[in-house]
Amino acid sequence: MRSGPAHAARHGGSGSRRRRGLRGIGTAAAGAALLAGAAALAQQTYQFRVTVDLISLNVTVTDARDRFITDLIEQDFRVYEDGIPQEIEAFSREDLPIRMILLLDTSASMVDKMQFAQEAAVRFTRTLRTEDVAQVVEFGSHANILQKFTGDLGRLENAIRMTQAGGTTKLHNAMYISLRSLERQRMEARRQAIILLSDGRDTSSLVTFEQVLELTKDTDVVIYTISLQNTARRRGRQFSEARHVLENLAQETGGQAFFPAALVELESVYARIAQELSSQYNVGYISNNPRQDGAWRRIVVQTSRPDLKVRTKLGYYAPG
Repeated sequence: MRSGPAHAARHGGSGSRRRRGLRGIGTAAAGAALLAGAAALAQQTYQFRVTVDLISLNVTVTDARDRFITDLIEQDFRVYEDGIPQEIEAFSREDLPIRMILLLDTSASMVDKMQFAQEAAVRFTRTLRTEDVAQVVEFGSHANILQKFTGDLGRLENAIRMTQAGGTTKLHNAMYISLRSLERQRMEARRQAIILLSDGRDTSSLVTFEQVLELTKDTDVVIYTISLQNTARRRGRQFSEARHVLENLAQETGGQAFFPAALVELESVYARIAQELSSQYNVGYISNNPRQDGAWRRIVVQTSRPDLKVRTKLGYYAPG
């Protein structure tokens, strides 16, 4: 193993990388101004590029029965960038502390689901360990941080129970704010995740989905999305658009998109996410491609066992 960047990845890796993008968000008012500015620049292409060599990957491995595999060693993994084998420089199966954001849809369409969604989210926070931290963000007509990062379960529960349904659905705004919030925290060695719960498509954001997706493409944040659209509404163009957004956010970052058929399944979905977060590997490599051309580089991770399924983020932008 090498020292320096590889050593940083062994302890989380997220602090060893700097990216360029839109500036962070301070107060709620500053956040609104930032979002307005982002919307005005919607036609521009936002590319968030790696500026140091180490690429750090959160990797989930499951078998044919969708059970998590947690006993692999470094020699079991193979990493490819644009089809070319890469040398693994850092590997860890440490159960690192988690920093996550609970992102809760509180638009008007959630009125009849709000209480059940609150209870499931509260029970999920009780799976957090002492060293884990979470932030609660609601989004309807506005995206509001109800509780900043804390490990205090009482404060998290109070924030979740504060949520009230009403207004439109500014999902993209909320995702953008949440991603930037995690960016500002990444110097500390933790695995980072966003758990998004929504029952529909975005209806009123200033930020576009393309801007949000670009921001996900070069972060260490794993996104899990949960759709609460009922069975009767799971057809037609609107649901197809919503599903496209939720599936792409998850796939791009190595997470998962869930579409429970009923509210009673929500608790088991949260339990599945909690189990996955505690079952991931951290794999780091230094690209053997020296070109600084700003190009998209696709990542594929495989194991020595062809019967296993591997998930991680799809790639990153090279330095420009």
